Amino acid sequence: MSGLIGKKLGMTSVFDSTGKQIPCTVIEVGPCVVTQVKTSDTDGYAAVQLAYGDAKEKNTPAALNGIFKKANTSPKSKMVEFKNFEQTLTVGQVLNVDLFEVGEFVDVVGTSKGKGFQGVVKRHNFQGVGMQTHGQHNRLRAPGSIGASSDPSRVFKGMRMAGRTGGTRIKKTNLEILKVHKDQNLLVVKGSVPGHKGSIVLIEK
Repeated sequence: MSGLIGKKLGMTSVFDSTGKQIPCTVIEVGPCVVTQVKTSDTDGYAAVQLAYGDAKEKNTPAALNGIFKKANTSPKSKMVEFKNFEQTLTVGQVLNVDLFEVGEFVDVVGTSKGKGFQGVVKRHNFQGVGMQTHGQHNRLRAPGSIGASSDPSRVFKGMRMAGRTGGTRIKKTNLEILKVHKDQNLLVVKGSVPGHKGSIVLIEK
């Protein structure tokens, strides 16, 4: 599966030939440097390791600095492995947005926005216990019953309750590529992409 590392820049909209407004996301893709090419003989599996984003050498571990020097590149902040890469790559090779074409469908992986500790109404779309009747003045956003009494005398795992929301790895599949700006390394995909502005995302073919 081929792919590249990018950065979400934000959302905008484009108009198709019929004048319909289409929401889309702009992603800065690459340049990504090939830092390692792993094979089944030497590493036990086949994969391509890509690096993206500049980092300071003093903040980079010595082991990673050695990898970057072998690839003849400056230290990078993000490293990701892609298995079953379609192309045959060499260490030090630079990949850009040229890997993608207009009309293709890609999967985008990112980390969703963290929303902290939230109740069941915001987290699971509960509607609350009921209206303010019979003295229920503080039950509008309550979760209600979470289980039986003496049997089974416990709360089942997976019960939808209040807790930390967001900040999880999410993959949006089959997003259509609307535009490719090769001079600026920009990719415009249809729809939304998980994460905040400036967050790192993976674009997989």
